[in-house]
Amino acid sequence: MFANIFQNLSTNLFFSLGVIIIVATIFAFIARMFKQPLIPAYVFGGFVLGPLGVGLVTDTNLIRVLSEMGIAFLLFIVGLEMKLTNLKSVSVISVVTGVLQVILTFILGNFVALKFGFSYLDALYIGFIVAFSSTMVVVKLLSDKEKLSTLHGRIILGILLVQDIIVILVLSVLSSVGDLSLFILWQSILKGILLFIIAILISRLILSSIFNFAAKNQELLFLCSITFCFLFSLLAYLLDYSIAVGAFLGGVALAGLPYDVDIIGRVKPLKDFFATIFFVSLGMELVFFNFSSLFLLLVCLLLVIVVFKPLIVTIITAIFGYGSRISFLSGMSLGQISEFSLILVSAGLIYGHISQEIFSLTVLLVVLTIILTSYFIHYDNKIYSSLPFLRIFDKIAIGKQNLGNLSKRYKGGIVLFGCHRMGAIFLDTFKKLKKDFLVVDDNPEIINDLVSEKISCLYGDASNLEILERLNLRRSELVVSTIPDFNVNSFLVSYIKSKNKKVKVIVTANHFHQAMNLYNLGADYVILPHVLSGEMISHLFKGVIFNNHRLKNLREKHINHLLNLKHFGHDHAFFMKKKN
Repeated sequence: MFANIFQNLSTNLFFSLGVIIIVATIFAFIARMFKQPLIPAYVFGGFVLGPLGVGLVTDTNLIRVLSEMGIAFLLFIVGLEMKLTNLKSVSVISVVTGVLQVILTFILGNFVALKFGFSYLDALYIGFIVAFSSTMVVVKLLSDKEKLSTLHGRIILGILLVQDIIVILVLSVLSSVGDLSLFILWQSILKGILLFIIAILISRLILSSIFNFAAKNQELLFLCSITFCFLFSLLAYLLDYSIAVGAFLGGVALAGLPYDVDIIGRVKPLKDFFATIFFVSLGMELVFFNFSSLFLLLVCLLLVIVVFKPLIVTIITAIFGYGSRISFLSGMSLGQISEFSLILVSAGLIYGHISQEIFSLTVLLVVLTIILTSYFIHYDNKIYSSLPFLRIFDKIAIGKQNLGNLSKRYKGGIVLFGCHRMGAIFLDTFKKLKKDFLVVDDNPEIINDLVSEKISCLYGDASNLEILERLNLRRSELVVSTIPDFNVNSFLVSYIKSKNKKVKVIVTANHFHQAMNLYNLGADYVILPHVLSGEMISHLFKGVIFNNHRLKNLREKHINHLLNLKHFGHDHAFFMKKKN
């Protein structure tokens, strides 16, 4: 009797979802207790629930559908957060790096498969399996660390976008691998262009009026947002594209609306729910296969994915002049294979192109590389700091990297690390005070702009000892870091105080406990943006809020100030103010 009840429950949707969420929560709690990333915990939970574990959930097809929804919601939010104008500055490097990395990794993966005796068709699939990185995983990990808007975050997003476009073409081509022709390839490209044009037209002609009306009711706003996510997903499906790509374009279409932040806040819980199911489902898809016969191949492919592929990205990014730290972080973040690889091998299995053995190998590769990536990104700065030989990538740029403008008049007064957003405001203050200052930034675009303004600046990483030794810190009066990275700031405070205990050091933190740790290291002041903004607003409104005339004047000044600083958060060109 209990066996029949269990069998009925194991195929029940509510039971399956309940078990998945409960087990995922338990393993997530354990992971956080030991300060570990959550994704490996979810995957291990799926392994326990799956056929290699206790086998509590058996309807894996249903779970796979739900996990695909998780991918769609995640990419929908990525599209909402992605202002395409923000990617213009990294468009060239994204296209070049994305295309070259896919080609070179495919060639190596294909070569390895052929050397192990696989057929040309099997080797073709294996080459493509290792060539692409996971948008789902990387975006989640960078988002959790608040790194999506950083320079290396934008480079990674650009590369992933290029890869996703290529993988859609690959999926279209492989479905007709028996009668492959240029017509099929161009047909797939034209469908993609058509889908993008439709998204732009709907965004510009229809969305504003619909959402202006829907925004009057929060529930209707939420429903409209989800509707357009599904609408674009269905449109992509009808054009033989992935629903995830359609959801991404739906997000891009809504990104220009003034309600995008509110939409993100309302859709994010759905994304987190379905994303958890996705990672649990990965662990559940592990099945028995002849592991011993494929062990050496597994090791070789792992090396291709976690060593060779990141190395390609690192080298190309460094050649473009982005320095060792940005190049390394960009490359290391892409050392896994994509969720599209699962779609690709599933399609290959349906078409009869590959065996169940290759499918199982792919699932294992996805799980292993995603777990490794979780740790790589979690400890990215520590890994970078422990590998001093990476500094060689600072020397291989070919004409793109601008080392800055280290003015002879700079004698070591004020050093500003980071000139994006808050840093630009500090810079504007130092200019008005006519103080002797130097800016250090690892974004070549910012350095180029500073050089054109004849501002003393230096291209480099704040944790690079060679850079720090050139700054004359023993004679500095003030050092300000607006870089929101605890590891970088803790290193800066320790290093600077060891050189000059009298210098005032101001750094930035995102969380209370980080601020307290930085104070313990000797920081003179720690900027907590959210706390500071609250204190300033409270002080600013004192004596103003009930005075209509003073409040009106304050409002007008603030609007003018925002117009002057409108480029701070997006274009880096803080000096491109409107000329009065």
